[in-house]
Amino acid sequence: MARERADLGFADALETFDPADWTPRSPRPAPARPPAAETRKAAAAAGFRSREPQPAADPAAEAAAPALAAVETVAETSPERGAGQGPRPRRRRTGRTAQLNLKVRPETIEAFYALADRQGWGLGEAFEHALRALEAAAGSGGPQK
Repeated sequence: MARERADLGFADALETFDPADWTPRSPRPAPARPPAAETRKAAAAAGFRSREPQPAADPAAEAAAPALAAVETVAETSPERGAGQGPRPRRRRTGRTAQLNLKVRPETIEAFYALADRQGWGLGEAFEHALRALEAAAGSGGPQK
């Protein structure tokens, strides 16, 4: 038994509907953009730095770039850092690729960072030294099962 559909009241409107009446509007022209140089000046004034590679000013500056990068790396890893400045940057290439995340107390983190800074070690290297010291203290010479 089929039921009849209820009349929604616009059946006559569908019969007179012409899709040609519904043509899309012409696209609006894009708003005028300021010149690129003007945009760069405004961004620099606001403190934004571009990620785009910048052309080298001269060959001498290009040749000095690796030496400058080495000096900055040494400056970042030097243990002389004032109190209250937070942890120093610790990025350097070590060949370590695995990550270990631990939940510890804040004072433990500070002590670990302080030890690594005093010894001039990266955090992965400090962890490896700590593991060796624990193994030696336990007298096992290797991980326990």
